[in-house]
Amino acid sequence: MKELKLIPPTDARVKNAIAPFTDEMLKDEGFENRKELADAMFDTMQKSGGIGLTCNQVGLPFNFFVLGGHPEIEKGMRLDCFNPMIISSGEDKVMMKEGCLTYPFVFLNVKRPRKVVVKYEDVDGNLQEGHLDGLMSRIFQHEYDHILGRTFLEHASKLKVDRAFAKAKKEFERWTKNNASVQNT
Repeated sequence: MKELKLIPPTDARVKNAIAPFTDEMLKDEGFENRKELADAMFDTMQKSGGIGLTCNQVGLPFNFFVLGGHPEIEKGMRLDCFNPMIISSGEDKVMMKEGCLTYPFVFLNVKRPRKVVVKYEDVDGNLQEGHLDGLMSRIFQHEYDHILGRTFLEHASKLKVDRAFAKAKKEFERWTKNNASVQNT
């Protein structure tokens, strides 16, 4: 399986909107088919400790993301979403803490619609429609923002983002110190 790596948040591709996906694009990046890409993305997401991952987070120009697969979220439901779209969203909005693999240790409270109706192509190229609620809805919306070249940082004030980064720096330093002491034992 092709190994993918997260790119740093300073890489311009993280904030680039992604054009529609076609199967012909796969060969240019060394993939045989949609399933191979989906499995590589899912593997990278899981190894990184995430519950969603979009292609521009690993430097790929595909309008595609994976989400789910966690046994405690919707009984482990996994979605592989090519050319995803949000068709409609509910009026009920929920504030929840979000993180992002692009910004390790950074967490922000983000208000998003609780429910969304979505369309996407699956790994076989079939058009699917989903009525998502709760956490799956939130993850889909977060990953869809990436497709549009946006990040969850844009849903908070500069002050809240600055505070989140300061806290993340402290958490990272604590994590680094704890891991160094574990390795020395």
